[in-house]
Amino acid sequence: MLQVNLLPGAINEIMASVANSSLLTQSDRYGLMAAILDESITEEERRSVDRLLRSVLRGRIKVLS
Repeated sequence: MLQVNLLPGAINEIMASVANSSLLTQSDRYGLMAAILDESITEEERRSVDRLLRSVLRGRIKVLS
């Protein structure tokens, strides 16, 4: 089974990067996947991930392939 580990500070770094560029890269997506699978992230981090995903759904952030 594949183990995915979230790097410390990764969510904040992804949020800052996306806020500057309005682009979600493949590595950002892997970081978000790790965050979603990580049961130890804080409620604030989980809300940040949720906001980011809602922005993608609303078309405010472009997903790069």
